[in-house]
Amino acid sequence: MTIEAVLWDVDDTLFDYTGSDRAGALRHIEAEGLLGGYPDAECALGRWRECMEVAFGRFLSGELGFLEHRRERARTFLGEALSDDEADAWFGRYVALYEAAWTLFPDSVQALTDLAPLARQGVLSNSSVRNQERKLRALGIRDHFEVVLCADGVGHAKPAAEAFLAACDAMELAPERVVYVGDKLDVDAIGARDAGLGAVWVDRVGAEAETPEEDVPDGVARIGSLAELPGLVRGLIGFGASSTFG
Repeated sequence: MTIEAVLWDVDDTLFDYTGSDRAGALRHIEAEGLLGGYPDAECALGRWRECMEVAFGRFLSGELGFLEHRRERARTFLGEALSDDEADAWFGRYVALYEAAWTLFPDSVQALTDLAPLARQGVLSNSSVRNQERKLRALGIRDHFEVVLCADGVGHAKPAAEAFLAACDAMELAPERVVYVGDKLDVDAIGARDAGLGAVWVDRVGAEAETPEEDVPDGVARIGSLAELPGLVRGLIGFGASSTFG
């Protein structure tokens, strides 16, 4: 069965979330006069990431809405019982600095452009639709995608099969006609594979560290750069995901 579409993760796949967040968070912590409360910048950033991961996990589980998870991050990081308005204002100051640091990976635009004549493209993200729509437009790549689906609209978060299948339904394609591309092996690649899609793991760190191929699970294709993706997809057209992905 022919591959007809590529579904994308956004953060740390196309968009350098980690680098942008790190730059924005450090500037925010410094601007708020909080850096002196930590032994060094790395400790402050470690605490920032810890607060984010806990609150974002609660968002993905449905316990918190997207706005509420941001408020929780502010309250937890500061250790203060902020009002909603106070939390929104504090987090908003971070967002301004974070957005000023937004950047795509250097290989993103070319990969999207090279894929355009080969396959339809869409987005499936564990963020919110409003957040990702705004980000994709600001980064100048929204027009590459037919659909943008996120956990808050789908009602399921990756790696749940329901999330991947909802995206396939939105594109009116069977899962075996779709390849999913993401940076997380468990959440993105294995989740997509188990839902019946082709699975591509963007392993930028592992590629640099020369991670052994035997560490890549069956049914998952690993690439170290998005420059490899068009060729991989081109090889799948006319053969179907199963022929290459194990």
